[in-house]
Amino acid sequence: MTEARCPDDGRAEGARCTPGTPCWVSLMAHDLAATQEFYAALFGWTYEPGPQQLGPYVRAMLDGCEVAGIGQLPADRHLPIAWTPYLASDDAGEAAEMVRHCGGTVGVGPLDAGEAGRMAIASDPAGAVFGIWQASSHRGTAVAGVPGTPTWNELLTRETEEVAKFYQMLFGYTEKAATSPGLDYLTLRLDDLPVASVRGVGQELPGDRGAHWMTYFEAADVDASAERVVELGGHVISPAQDGRYGRIATVADPEGAVFTLIRSEHPRASG
Repeated sequence: MTEARCPDDGRAEGARCTPGTPCWVSLMAHDLAATQEFYAALFGWTYEPGPQQLGPYVRAMLDGCEVAGIGQLPADRHLPIAWTPYLASDDAGEAAEMVRHCGGTVGVGPLDAGEAGRMAIASDPAGAVFGIWQASSHRGTAVAGVPGTPTWNELLTRETEEVAKFYQMLFGYTEKAATSPGLDYLTLRLDDLPVASVRGVGQELPGDRGAHWMTYFEAADVDASAERVVELGGHVISPAQDGRYGRIATVADPEGAVFTLIRSEHPRASG
C-alpha cells in the first residue's frame, strides 16, 4: 500500500473546507467490532476513539491520518446501513434551517460533537441522506489519493434536475451537465472545481434503497479488492469494469453498506 501523507493544507491554522465540499464519510453499523475488522482487513485501517454523542464511534486512520468514521447503531434502531457523506458548513444550524426551507428534512441535530465540531444529518427531497459538518478541532478527511481513502461522492437519484436545484440553493454549487446524449449526469462545482456528482438513473434506481449517496474508495487493484470483499463476508453488486474515471466495482460489506471501489485514472476537471 502506498504510504498515506497528511497534507500540509493549513488545517492546523484553522482552515476549513469551502461550504458544500464533501469533507468526511461516516458509517453507522450494528456490529461495530466486526465492521472495524472488515475495513481493517480491506483497507489497512486502524482506529482511534471519536466523539460519543450518538453512541460508540471510532475514527478510521491510515498511516496516522483520519480518513472516515464508524459508529454503532443502538440495538433498537433498524435504519439502513449506509456510508454517509458530510458536507462542510460554516454554520450547521443555518444549513439545517435552509434544508427545511428548500424541501428537505433534518433527522438529527444540529448538535455538538464534543470539541470536534457541530453536525446534523438530513435528507434531500428525494430521500437521500447526507450529513452537515461545521468543523472545530476535527476538519474531516485528512488524506486523499491513496488506497483506502474516500475519493469521490455521487448522488444516485431518479432524475437530476429538481434535486440538483435543492443542493444548489443549499450550498451555491454551479453545475456542469454531461455532454453525452441520453446521460442524465451533473457535476457539482465550487470555485469552478468539481466536488461531487449527481446521476439520474430513472427506473434503475434500486427499489429497496431509493435515492442515495455513493462513496467511492480508492483501491490499488479493484479486481483483487472486490475478491477480498467476498472473502471477508461481503458481496459484489457490480463486478469490476472500466468506467469513465477508472476501473470500478460496486460492493457491499457484511451488513449491507454499499460502496464503490475505484482505481482512479482520469481527472474529473472536465465534469
